[in-house]
Amino acid sequence: MSKVILVTGAGRGLGTDIAREALAAGHQVVATGRRPDQVEKTLGGPQDNLLVTKLDVTSLEDAEAAAQAAVDRFGRIDVLINNAGNFFAGYFEEITPAQMRQQIETNLFGPMNVTRAVLPIMRKQRAGHVITLSSSAGITGQEFCVAYAASKFGVEGWMESLHYDVEPYNIHTTVVEPGFFRTELLVDASTTWPEPTIDDYAERTTATITAWKSMNGQQSGDPAKLARALLSITAQDKPLQRFVAGADAIQGVTAKARELLAQAEASRELGGDLAHDDTNT
Repeated sequence: MSKVILVTGAGRGLGTDIAREALAAGHQVVATGRRPDQVEKTLGGPQDNLLVTKLDVTSLEDAEAAAQAAVDRFGRIDVLINNAGNFFAGYFEEITPAQMRQQIETNLFGPMNVTRAVLPIMRKQRAGHVITLSSSAGITGQEFCVAYAASKFGVEGWMESLHYDVEPYNIHTTVVEPGFFRTELLVDASTTWPEPTIDDYAERTTATITAWKSMNGQQSGDPAKLARALLSITAQDKPLQRFVAGADAIQGVTAKARELLAQAEASRELGGDLAHDDTNT
């Protein structure tokens, strides 16, 4: 069944793959990005089932305009795929407060802006599906990822709670936790690399940047396959609320689940009776 699918960050990386796969499957696609001319060129030029429109996810006004353009062209929005994002790498002390805010502004408040613009349309339809790209770093903290993980942990809590808000209106939610895919996240256009500023971190910073840059393009995950998997989720009667994508992500999430259970058990003796009032004993 053909759907109207709005994709953010469609100008490159995974967003381009999602838009291409959706068009190939016969869907109507609203492909958005900060440079719409580049988005349209990347997707092969004008097409009957394609609307390209400007969207900087940090702008609520852009989000509202893109949502309205989608309705004006196709009459509805069935699926929103919040894909746009960036990556501020580095150790916490070497990431400035402004960079930390910018990371969260893009990766958390960005998808919130677009979802805020789209939800009234989906509620009126009494149907819809919001998919937001998180990361395995949204489940498990990692070295050199403190800003990115903070933004993605926020995405996890927001999306998990949003499910309860919108479920009564037949709107589904899915949060996606990919491992390492060849999504262009590590290219300079998406990643801000830190300059070593603190001697204690300098050697580790230099070594980590070198290692991560060498990884770009060599990641095991195929973004085209991930794009097809996301489209298959949109076709489910009861879509997955959480999609752990890739063998490395599944392994990491499984290990984190075991760790959480172990920590809960270890906490039982210390914290299990904290709810009891001992003031009278």
